[in-house]
Amino acid sequence: MSCITFIQEVFMERAATIGRLDGKQSGGGHERRLFYDKCGRYLFIAAAFLMTIIIFSIIFFVGKQGLMTFAEVSPLEFFFSASWDPSLGKFGALSFIVGSLVTTILSVLIGAPLGLLGAIFLAKVAPSWLKNIMRPATDIYVAIPSVVYGYIGLTLLVPYLRDALGATTGFGVLAASLVLAIMIMPTILSISTDALNAVSKPLEEASLALGATWWQTMVHVIVPAAAPGILTAVVLAMARAIGETMAVQMLIGNTPQIVTSLLSPTATLTSNIVVEMGNTPFGSVWGNALFLMAFVLLLISLAMILVIRRFGTRRV
Repeated sequence: MSCITFIQEVFMERAATIGRLDGKQSGGGHERRLFYDKCGRYLFIAAAFLMTIIIFSIIFFVGKQGLMTFAEVSPLEFFFSASWDPSLGKFGALSFIVGSLVTTILSVLIGAPLGLLGAIFLAKVAPSWLKNIMRPATDIYVAIPSVVYGYIGLTLLVPYLRDALGATTGFGVLAASLVLAIMIMPTILSISTDALNAVSKPLEEASLALGATWWQTMVHVIVPAAAPGILTAVVLAMARAIGETMAVQMLIGNTPQIVTSLLSPTATLTSNIVVEMGNTPFGSVWGNALFLMAFVLLLISLAMILVIRRFGTRRV
């Protein structure tokens, strides 16, 4: 018995020693994981802080440089005059502001309904094999450079508008808006499809069980439930449309005049900046006016996003 008791005591001491060692190792591992978590959290905070600094630095630089325009140009002249002739000291940007707003709104009015209808088809109607083809195709569609869209519009759309509608040149708001509508449709389609797929399936089934038709369910149940995601898609599409440069510059006509018709050439903030940025010395009134136009573009984009989000909050 004494031998057996001795062996039991030895095994118990050995087990206790192993348990203490495992406890130390597990405690070290836990502390290591806590350290890694803390480093990861600080890394994310530092990255967010750095991005915030970069964004506000850009806004501050563009705004500061642009506001220097008002040292020699009246704000009333800049915002309410359509006369732009830097050689004569005239810096009225009203035509560019109106051109940007009209082109963006028209492109969204054309592209948003088509993109939403495509999203409904892709999310609720299309078979699985077709979805597997269309989703990658949509992603490729987004990746096409804007200059390619502009060149296709320049060689195909502009001559068609000139011949079919009797326009003088074919350049103008209509050509630019049609190409922009095609460019923003993939963004609206992709994000709206995800928003529609995220709607609870029992919600759709309950509507159908109450006697609603499929179309009534889509219009009155599914789309309102997915409205936040759809509005996000529209906001991103508007941001791309108002900030688009190359395609618009190739199709808008680049004429500093107020929009009088959809077929008359005009200019936008982005197109005028890209056309004249290489000819202006830094720090001159002309250069500062272009910076001010860029700052106005930022403010317009922000205002449009806030309005859409405010409207979406009330709807939801």
